[in-house]
This record gives sequence, structure tokens and C-alpha cells, in this order.
Amino acid sequence: MNNQQIVIIGGGFAGLNLARALNGSSYQVLLIDQFNHHQFQPLLYQVATAGLEPANISFPLRNIFHGSKNVRIRLAEVLQIRPAENKVSTTAGDFGYDYLVLATGANTNFFGNKNLESFALPMKTTGEAIEIRQHILKNFEAALTADDDEKKALLTYVIVGGGPTGVELAGALSEMKRHVLPKDFPETDFSAMRILLLEGSPTILGAMSEASSTTSRQYLEQMGVEVRTDTIVKDYDGETVQLQGGSAIRAKTVIWAAGIKGNRVEGLPAESAVRGNRILVSRTNLVAGTANIFAVGDVAYMPTPKYPDSHPQWPTWP
Repeated sequence: MNNQQIVIIGGGFAGLNLARALNGSSYQVLLIDQFNHHQFQPLLYQVATAGLEPANISFPLRNIFHGSKNVRIRLAEVLQIRPAENKVSTTAGDFGYDYLVLATGANTNFFGNKNLESFALPMKTTGEAIEIRQHILKNFEAALTADDDEKKALLTYVIVGGGPTGVELAGALSEMKRHVLPKDFPETDFSAMRILLLEGSPTILGAMSEASSTTSRQYLEQMGVEVRTDTIVKDYDGETVQLQGGSAIRAKTVIWAAGIKGNRVEGLPAESAVRGNRILVSRTNLVAGTANIFAVGDVAYMPTPKYPDSHPQWPTWP
């Protein structure tokens, strides 16, 4: 049996697939994640809009590796990498490695705006999707007894970001408005409910084909979604969305799907830091300035001749 230790940080798509590929190999594999489950992120919008229960998209990591002889799981938060010692420090202690693989993924990017961070709702984890669901249902309950002005704000939903997440969420909310909510809240006039999808660039689904962008916009608008491109959100205080240019939208709900940033870990060489908080890697995913540390998935920044600005992150894959 090979005694070499591979430590994988992150149980998302990249980390989990690597651990599964190494399952049954001669390496000793340690998979570290702060949560005890893998979540299927492409369907978070279904959890947020009550189309699916959280258990339908969450899979316990330990169950996946039942019976494995070489893959172990540790639930911990990674604090620091110590490359000179080949060790990683976590809340569960220090772990040595022969090879370290960073699959830490990405998180919501509010671009330094503290108000947006405080009042807008992100959707990168199952917990955040559940929070959005509860927020939406709470709004509809409050709308039953609110005055007209307050009801209008409660029934206005602003989604910022016209990538796949924003488009899917806008469509799912429209389906709720048309087919689900009127049955649950028959006293409410849902013709007053507004769903706005705001995108700063000229098109939605900009990373995809022109046909995909055009068709998706037509489809959303047919469903009653107000799609606004070339529209940049400047600020939000929990009550009013301030747009660049001076106009405003009163809304009790802003869902932020406008950008992501990599989850870097402290201790990496300075030369590996690139824009978007990502980690610069070679064509073999080796982290710049290291000999045995690799990065995979959304956190990895791999420029190539075809993709000089690196391969796109999920959820912007074409």
C-alpha cells in the first residue's frame, strides 16, 4: 500500500470527483470540508422557490464513501496552509500531506459593498437557499395585512445578475406566481407581484450563444419577468434599490446573483494570487510557486491560448 497522503480541501464537484477517482487507489486520501454533505448547486434555485426539499440536493459525504479503505472524511474549517512543512491547519487539528489539492470553490462577490452584503440575499449554499425560501413566504404572509404601498414593496422581487442562476431563479419565481402561490394565498392579487431581473451588461446569459441569450429573454418576458440589461445596482438598504444613473426601485427582496469570488486559503505564495480571489495554476493545475499543491474547480485560474483570462467559473459555463 502506498503511504503517500493526498489531502483534498472541499467537497464540492471538483473535490468530490477527485476523491471518488482516487477511491480504491494506493494513495491515502483525506477529504476535508466544513459541511458533512455535498450539495448540488445547480438546483439551489429549486430549493429557494420550494420546488425541491434540501435533502433532494444534499448528499452526506460519509455515505458516499461507505466501505472505502483509503478515503477518510474530516469536518473542519481550514485555517492555514504551511507549505514549508507540508501541513494544513484546521479547526480539527493539523494534517500532513504529500500532495494538497485545493477545491475550495467560490462564494458570493458583493464587490466591497457592505450594504449589499448586509441586505441582499446570496444563494451559494443550501442554507442560503432555505433562507430565501423562508424570506419569500414571510413576505407573502406580511402582504396579507399590509397597506398598499407596503404590499407593493413586499411583492417586488429584484434579482441582480443575468447569468444562469439569475435566469433560472427568475423563471422559477414566475412559475410560483402563476401556478403555486395563488392556491396558497387566494386573498392576494398576484397581478401586483413584480419580478425584475437586472443585468449590468447588454445581454443576459452573456457567456452563452446569442441565440440562447435572445430566446431566454423572450421566454422570461412572456412569463411576466421584467428584464433590464445595461442596468447596474449601486446600493440597497433593505427597502430601496438604488440604480446607477439615479433611478430607484422599492423592494423588500433583492437576491444577489451578480458575481462570485474564489475561496482562497491563507498561506499560499503571493504569486499565486490573481483577480477574483482565485489561484493561478499551470495546465496541470499546479499552484504557482509550489511543488506539490494543486487547485481545481472554480478557485483555479488557468489561462490557456483559447481562454487567456482562464476557463470560466460555474455558473458561467457555456
